[in-house]
Amino acid sequence: MNKIAQFAVKYPVTVLMLVLSIGLLGFISFGRLGTDLFPDLNNPRIYIELSAGEKPPEEIEKNYVDLIEALCMRQSDVIQVSSVSGTGSALITVEYTWKKDMDEAFLDLQKELNSFAQNSDLEDFTISQNDPNASPVMIIGLRNSKISNMDELRKVAVNYIRNELVRLEGIADITITGDEEEEIVVETNNYLLESFGLTSDVIATRISAYNRNVSGGSIVDMGIRYTVKGITALGDIHDLENIIVGFIQPSSSASSETSVPSASQFSPSSAESSVPSASARVPVYLKDVATIRKGNKEPDNIVTINGERCIGLSVFKEPGYNTVDAVGSLVEELENLEKALPGYDFIIIQDQGKYIHNAINEVKNTLIIGIILAIIVLYIFLRRAGTTLVISIAIPVSIIATFNLMYFSNLTLNIMTLGGLALGAGMLVDNAIVVLENITRLREEGMPLREAVINGTGQVGGAIAASTLTTIVVFLPIVYLQGPSGEMFKDQAWTVAFALISSFFVAMLVIPMLVSTIFSDRNKKNGISSSVHFKGYKNYLEKVIRKRGLVVILSLILLAGCALIIPSLGSEFMPKAESAEFTVNLTLPQGTSLERTYSTTTKVENIIRELAGETLETIYSQTGESEKSSFASDEKTGGENFASLKVILKEDFASESEKIISLIDGQLGIIPGIDVSFSREESALHTSLGITESPFILEVAGNDYSVLGKIIREADSLLNDSPGLFNFSSSMDEGLPEIEIAIDRFKASYYNVTAENITSQVKNYLEGPIAGSFEEDGEMKDISIKLQDISLNQLKDLMITAGNVKVPLSELAEINIILSPREITRRNQNRTSYLYADINEDFPLDKVIRQARTAVSGISLPADYKMEFTGEELKRKESMSNLSFALMLSLILVFMVLSAQFESIIQPFIIMLTIPLAGVGTILTFFLLNKTLNMMAYIGIIMLGGIAVNNAILLIDRINQLRDNGMGRKEAILTAGAQRIRPIIMTSLTTILALFPLTLGIGESASLRSPMALAVIGGLLSSTLLTLVVIPCVYWLLDSFSAWITGTRKETNLNC
Repeated sequence: MNKIAQFAVKYPVTVLMLVLSIGLLGFISFGRLGTDLFPDLNNPRIYIELSAGEKPPEEIEKNYVDLIEALCMRQSDVIQVSSVSGTGSALITVEYTWKKDMDEAFLDLQKELNSFAQNSDLEDFTISQNDPNASPVMIIGLRNSKISNMDELRKVAVNYIRNELVRLEGIADITITGDEEEEIVVETNNYLLESFGLTSDVIATRISAYNRNVSGGSIVDMGIRYTVKGITALGDIHDLENIIVGFIQPSSSASSETSVPSASQFSPSSAESSVPSASARVPVYLKDVATIRKGNKEPDNIVTINGERCIGLSVFKEPGYNTVDAVGSLVEELENLEKALPGYDFIIIQDQGKYIHNAINEVKNTLIIGIILAIIVLYIFLRRAGTTLVISIAIPVSIIATFNLMYFSNLTLNIMTLGGLALGAGMLVDNAIVVLENITRLREEGMPLREAVINGTGQVGGAIAASTLTTIVVFLPIVYLQGPSGEMFKDQAWTVAFALISSFFVAMLVIPMLVSTIFSDRNKKNGISSSVHFKGYKNYLEKVIRKRGLVVILSLILLAGCALIIPSLGSEFMPKAESAEFTVNLTLPQGTSLERTYSTTTKVENIIRELAGETLETIYSQTGESEKSSFASDEKTGGENFASLKVILKEDFASESEKIISLIDGQLGIIPGIDVSFSREESALHTSLGITESPFILEVAGNDYSVLGKIIREADSLLNDSPGLFNFSSSMDEGLPEIEIAIDRFKASYYNVTAENITSQVKNYLEGPIAGSFEEDGEMKDISIKLQDISLNQLKDLMITAGNVKVPLSELAEINIILSPREITRRNQNRTSYLYADINEDFPLDKVIRQARTAVSGISLPADYKMEFTGEELKRKESMSNLSFALMLSLILVFMVLSAQFESIIQPFIIMLTIPLAGVGTILTFFLLNKTLNMMAYIGIIMLGGIAVNNAILLIDRINQLRDNGMGRKEAILTAGAQRIRPIIMTSLTTILALFPLTLGIGESASLRSPMALAVIGGLLSSTLLTLVVIPCVYWLLDSFSAWITGTRKETNLNC
């Protein structure tokens, strides 16, 4: 180590140029680093979606889902296959191990399921990978107070606004919700059509026949070839009204009055008949049998802002493009559009770029504040600006050097990497503090500057190398972890490792160069005599050593007491975020119309507005189906019976969100027929980790849905009074009301009519076909035939044509009203049912699960039925198991590093005793603050495994050096303690104060970093204090034991 210091002292210009070049490259690397909210979390899931008309869930399950699941389970590295079958559709989710190459998995699955893609019975069959860009980066509400027609608003959005936004760099697509589209409506009824012997299919055929441009070949005249084109396309609505759809054959009577015609007297095909003459027939125009008007189609969904109808624009970015840059260009273009379109309001509902920017800026600010606090601590201890400046330089140089390593490792600036820099900010000066403090001590003892720099750096070089290495190795197991915890913290682990490597070389090269260059021998003490010293510690330590047995016993009692506290802390998967935004999801009974759902949404919105009062800023609601929900947590929202209301509070009232959610749940929970659920801002992270459901899920697996329903209802009644749970819902709720037409095959055969023919005739009665389209104002408008709605009794009386006779439908079939399951859920090829609930924020997840497990333990399950808690609980158990393994592996690696450093097996055990001592502080911190242990806290505890030993390394390394120089054990311990107490306290305080700002603030980034910071701060406080007291005592006892075992006792009492 001395040679490194000699090089730095001998070639200061070379070291300076090296630092400047690293700084220059660092600034370039920083400018090219991508910016995102989280690391690239490749959630290993593939989704299979299919649609098959209006087939009931049981038929979808039997004909398609069962076979697809079986094929998916055969794929390599598949750990779970789950599915949801609804009316006419199904969604199958295939989940792989996190190590799986998802591009390869996608191609293999696509090849395996190729036959389904070619199945003519399926209207749609798609296979898609989990796409982190599937969520919009921005949601915009477009409205105009003078325009109430959503079709007019749609035209502006589609033809102008979308075109202007899509051309921006980084913008991939824009989807529109809440819009309506104008169509031509041909309104009639079956009774009127029957009186003229017509059907809706005949009318549609007639309209299509008159509404086309047909090529008629070509002719040549005077050497010029002319193309003949027959133009019969409809020009306007009046052309449509005057289409002849049939003829009436007048009665043979001479009377001027015509009789009511029979079906045999006219026919749509009579237009092609050659008899009788055209003058003898009376044409039937479309306007005679139908009312033709313009109107908007029924919308798929309805969107409002604060109760006012609007159109929602969901903006999606290109994969890999910087979110902040994309949103920045969007905001700028929206300002230009507002100027170009007076009267149109662009209201930004969700801005992922702003959210990322604010979150990252918050981490940056805490990093800067932490650095400033660390520098203040240095100045208080060193009492000299020059010396403080030398050490402070280590932080920016180390961080800039880290940017180079991040860039070449393809890392981005996100919450985790910046959090890693913030967590490591205090540690970046540790090595520099130890080096400079040792140089200063040697100079105070009278050593010349050059020798003090070289010897001072060399003396602690091994210790700081070991401490840096032990801190780095605790992150190695995290890098190799599989699952969400490994993916989440991998980038942070690399960032901390890069920063610490940089700080080590700064301490070994830059600090010696700066000290030898800036300071001189003219004032050997260089003003350091006024620095802080702990002169009374040596005497105190001597008293402690005399009572070493009692100290060790008290330490063991303290450890045992903290171990008893651990179960009372509780644990959860991810920390809960505090945010000014949350979403209220409403689900009404299946079959509820969009109009009724919208009416309910409006009433709920008024209730929320009244409960929130002055805290409310905006309510953005979306009623109806959407392929990708704008802000709800589900992959695909429900149908017309579903609504989401995004509630945005004023920033000053973010802390009131949980209280308002509780009030809303209390009001809406008593309304029958409405399922209410809430999703909070933390869903951004939860979606990335594959958590999009309720935090509490009880799964029951079996084959009989009636038995499953009974078990779920029993569990619901047992858990309903649980204090930690609220807002219960079930997958067994009543489904879509259906009319079952059970055809009597004997009667159908008797009347010589097939089941297919009956089904086709019923469909024609109930649904009007699309009769083509025509162009108006540059847009193609559909022509729809609308028939009057009929009642159940009218359905029974529908006349079915069977040959030459007409028979009521009730004569041919039995008509029953049934309720299909809302959905059929399956997991790993077994039918499942679920009980969902939200968890009270005051109750840890593991405690709620334990209480729930006790409550449902009395439920008797039939054979082949099983019950388990899934959802977030599975993720918690998996992550805690992985992180516990990582902690054990980290401790083993730390032990190996220490054994190699000290060439001893005993001394590493002494040093590693600081880890449980650090755990004491962490446990007490969480207990006193009433915090719950979670994945982020566990990462902090793992970090402690590498940080807490650093102080003991400094102390033990110095004791060994003094004893190697011939000093006795007691004197070596006391002298080393006196020499190392100042750097130990300085390094601990700088780390603690640099981390302290991370414990403050609100939002998702604060919720992530706070548990980590608290775990490290609490652990460092206890480990520092106890290291200075317990470690010397343990060293004495184990050294005495080792000497007794080896028979080399040199010291037998305190006076040796």
